[in-house]
Amino acid sequence: MDSWRTTYKGIVSESVLQNLSYEQRAENWRRGIEKNALYVAEDESGNIVGFATGGKERTGKYDADGELYAIYLLQEVQGQGIGKKLIQAIAQNLKEQGFSSMLVWVLEHNPSKKFYESLGGQPIDEATIDIGGEEFKEIAYYWESIETLV
Repeated sequence: MDSWRTTYKGIVSESVLQNLSYEQRAENWRRGIEKNALYVAEDESGNIVGFATGGKERTGKYDADGELYAIYLLQEVQGQGIGKKLIQAIAQNLKEQGFSSMLVWVLEHNPSKKFYESLGGQPIDEATIDIGGEEFKEIAYYWESIETLV
């Protein structure tokens, strides 16, 4: 949640960011952990500094059979290679499940989209989503072969 607040500050309204609920997120995690791959990154003290989750592509509309559902890092650890390791872990997990390709949806104004591009993600589609009553454009980045990420 804290990473959401720093990543989307200035993109999503401040009221939406301040109204994020740890309890609601915890319940979403309890439901999702049972079905999806989840990896966390910790610092030397054992504090969680990031996570990534993924599984089967949810829409069935694309050539991708796997999906990186979410990846977030606290701002202070970004740029240290942790995100790349988390994506590699998700890609490896998807590969072990028999998936061969992957996509991720990224808000158009998220500065991290350059990260996905640097890993070879190719934009393949755009969609509009609602966050707190506001509409935002998302971009789908696609990897034809997750082998390039493993």
